Amino acid sequence: MTTETIDPTGIATETIDPTGIATETGTRTKTGTGAGSGTGAGSGTGAGTFTEPGPSTASSELRRSIGLVLALTVVLSALLTLFAWPAINSKPRHLPIVVSGPVAATSAMKTALNAQDPGAFSITTVGSAAAASERVKHHEAYGGYVYTAEGVQVLTSSARSATVAQLLAQIGTAAGARQHLPVVQSDIVPAPVDDPHGAGIAASMLPVAMGSIVVAAATTFLIKRRRDRALVVAAFAVLSGLALTALLQGWLGTLSGNYFANATVIALGVGAVSMTLLGFESLIGTTGLGLGSALMMLAGNALSGATTAPEMLPTGWGAAGQLLPLGATNTALRATAFFDGYGALRPLLVSAVWLLIGFSLQLVAAARRRRRHPRHLAHAH
Repeated sequence: MTTETIDPTGIATETIDPTGIATETGTRTKTGTGAGSGTGAGSGTGAGTFTEPGPSTASSELRRSIGLVLALTVVLSALLTLFAWPAINSKPRHLPIVVSGPVAATSAMKTALNAQDPGAFSITTVGSAAAASERVKHHEAYGGYVYTAEGVQVLTSSARSATVAQLLAQIGTAAGARQHLPVVQSDIVPAPVDDPHGAGIAASMLPVAMGSIVVAAATTFLIKRRRDRALVVAAFAVLSGLALTALLQGWLGTLSGNYFANATVIALGVGAVSMTLLGFESLIGTTGLGLGSALMMLAGNALSGATTAPEMLPTGWGAAGQLLPLGATNTALRATAFFDGYGALRPLLVSAVWLLIGFSLQLVAAARRRRRHPRHLAHAH
């Protein structure tokens, strides 16, 4: 027999007599008052307090909604700044070029450039036209100006940056007009005929980032063993390098040079991004995957300088972009495709360091899990 009594304060007490299997006492808080009785039998023991939602819950939801709106507005504003500000303020900053010729002519050129835009160019004087061309071919300068008895020769390398090549040509034409000298342009390292503006390499950086993020996320949610995730990412990096290079070089005509060297650069870039994301996820969970994706795709793409040149970005931004995998991959790919590998060492080292960072983070996370759950991990791995 069970008896339930509700007093005027709203407290209900329920008792099951010895004929039942167990005794249960519960306390319920109600918003009204009343009285009632009932009988029944039951089993189990439990106690609980039940409170209906009040005004504080609605207030909490309102605060959470306002906070979400404000946070997303800040994120959107940051993204606009990240992409729009460098584009609006695109101009040369310490852009390396060379000059050669009579002292009077080269000094006048350097003075005019520094007066027009101080700090825009990092100017090196060389002894001959051949030396100037070697500097460009060896990825040490974007171009330059050679003064001869016939006039001014403008040296460019559109394969490195079509935007910079156009800028140098405009400056050279203006200088020749001021000095009443004929101007001849020589594209020392030209871009491919099928892609004269180098748009294919710049456009390929976004798929490299997106593909790396997708494979890292897919392996995280679909593959249980963390060791297998790293193997899948490594295999994807190799195959994507071969596939993307085949498209860029064999079909679109964007790349030249050694196919396998170019494929290695792309594979290393994909591996650097995706392994780093796996490392972040291993260490701090899916939050790390989200933060790493934002760093690699959003910041990395905006700061890569792929559409112009790193030296065309605001001071410090281009240098920071070259320390991220996308910026390094863009620079290394142009170096292997058009400059016989000159200038590729540093960006390749950057990608390799990110790859090692990703591996290291995964190892640290694995060691931490072993300390916490040694028996479980022994069976899982």
